[in-house]
Formats: sequence, structure tokens, C-alpha cells
Amino acid sequence: MIVLSRSVSIADNEVELSAIRAQGAGGQHVNKTSTAIHLRFDIHASSLPPFYKQRLLEANHHLISADGVVIIKAQEYRSQEMNREAALQRLINLIRELTTVEKVRRATRPTRASRERRLEGKSRRSNVKALRGKLR
Repeated sequence: MIVLSRSVSIADNEVELSAIRAQGAGGQHVNKTSTAIHLRFDIHASSLPPFYKQRLLEANHHLISADGVVIIKAQEYRSQEMNREAALQRLINLIRELTTVEKVRRATRPTRASRERRLEGKSRRSNVKALRGKLR
């Protein structure tokens, strides 16, 4: 069970994890062991609430394919178990990042004191520049 929040969780059978061979340098170890993890998570078939599904499917993210499948490849570590944890953590972070609702910004006006400070600074700067001129 993958817990996203107090009320939202994903069942383990909804996430498909498969071990594959990692890429890159590593010598004999990388050539004969499958330490990388390939994670697939189908958003349409998941038990996520409709709001979560909608936000994930509307997002234009490189980890989400056009048909609504999250594909994550984790191969940072030499251990398969650590790569499995890293892939699941990246899935959790992705879902949390794309489903957070940002606060709506309300327009505010500058205070009278801040306007006066701004104008005072402008006039001070103007006086400094006026003193740089040629003497007649």
C-alpha cells in the first residue's frame, strides 16, 4: 500500500515493477545483474479519486505518456531494492507535485508609506544625478 495522503492511497497491485539491466559503466556487475527498476502506473485503471486522475492526465509531464501511463526508470543505485524504493518515491513525488492546488493570489495595492519611500528614493537619486552635471 502506497500512502499519498491521509485519505488517498494506491494498492500495490496497481503499480507494475519489473527488474531490468541498468545502462552505463559498471563493469561485469552491470552486465550480469538486473538492478534497474522499470515502474509502470496506469492512471485510468487506478483507484485514485477523479480529481487526482484529472490533474495527472491534464499535466504535460515527460514521465506521463499520451495514453495516461506513468513510466519511471530508476537505475541510480547498484541495489535493486534501493532502485525500487527510489522509483516508488519518484511516483509519490510526481503525484503530490501535480495534484497540489496552489493558493489564488489576490491583488493588493501598495501602502501609502511604501509609495512615499519609493518617491523619496527617486528624488534622492535625481538630486545625486543633478549634482554630476557641469558647473556654469
